Amino acid sequence: MILTLDIGNTNIKTALFDGENMVNYWRISTNRSMSSDEYGILLANLFKHSGLELNVVTGIIMSSVVPSINFTIEHMCKNYFGFEPVQVAPGVKTGINIRYDNPRELGSDRIANAVAAYELYGGPCIYIDFGTATTYGVMSAKGEFLGGAICPGLKLSAEALVDKAAKLPKFELVKPESVIGKNTITNLQSGIVYGYVGQVTYLIRKMKEEIGDPNTKVIATGGLALLVAGETDQIDVLDGLLTLKGLRLIYEKNQQ
Repeated sequence: MILTLDIGNTNIKTALFDGENMVNYWRISTNRSMSSDEYGILLANLFKHSGLELNVVTGIIMSSVVPSINFTIEHMCKNYFGFEPVQVAPGVKTGINIRYDNPRELGSDRIANAVAAYELYGGPCIYIDFGTATTYGVMSAKGEFLGGAICPGLKLSAEALVDKAAKLPKFELVKPESVIGKNTITNLQSGIVYGYVGQVTYLIRKMKEEIGDPNTKVIATGGLALLVAGETDQIDVLDGLLTLKGLRLIYEKNQQ
C-alpha cells in the first residue's frame, strides 16, 4: 500500500491507497516544532486506531509547501516505515508539461492537483484548491499546465481583516442568511463569504474566456471548498482528495 502525505501550512493530509482504492484518510495539524518521533508515534496511533499495521506500507510519496518540516518528515518515514519518501520535486516524472516561466517555481501540491485533475477529469480543466491560500490551475486539452492564480484563502482573509481592524470582532466563518447583513457579525460574514464567491466566479469565467472553451470542467478541493461550491454555478466537481490522488498517480509513474 502507498502512503501519501500532503504537507500544507495548516494541516498535513495523508491517505493510504491500495491501488486506486483509498483505505484510510487522516488529517493532522502542521506543527513545525514537533520531532520525527512525535510525528511517527502520532501516525502509528492513527494506524492502530484504524486496525492497520505500519508494515502494510510499501512506499511513500510526499508533497510539501513547508520546507522547514521536510527533514523531520523524511526521518519519520525512514525510522517508522523503513522507506525514504519520494518527493514531488524537479526530476520526478509527472506526465504533464509545465508551461510556466520557471517550472521549478510551481508548488508540489499544485503539481499533484494538476496531475489528478487532468488524469481523472480530462482537459481542458480548471482546479481550485481552497486551503490557507486558494490556488487555481489550468490544464489544457493536451495535458499542459498553462498557469493559474493564487489568492489569500477564506480563513486567512477573515483573520487578516479582524487583526488589522481594531474594532472588528472575531466571527465564525459561515454563510449568513442574506447578503445584506443586519449587524457587524453578519456584515463580516457576508463580505468575506459572498465576496469570496464573487471572486471565484469571476476568475473562473475569465479563465474560461482565455482558454476559449466555456465548457471547461472545474474541480474544487481543499477544506473550505464546500463553503463556496454551493453558492456558484461554476464548480462542476468537488473532490476533497484531489491532491492525495495526484500523489498516488505520480508515485505510480515513477515506479514504471
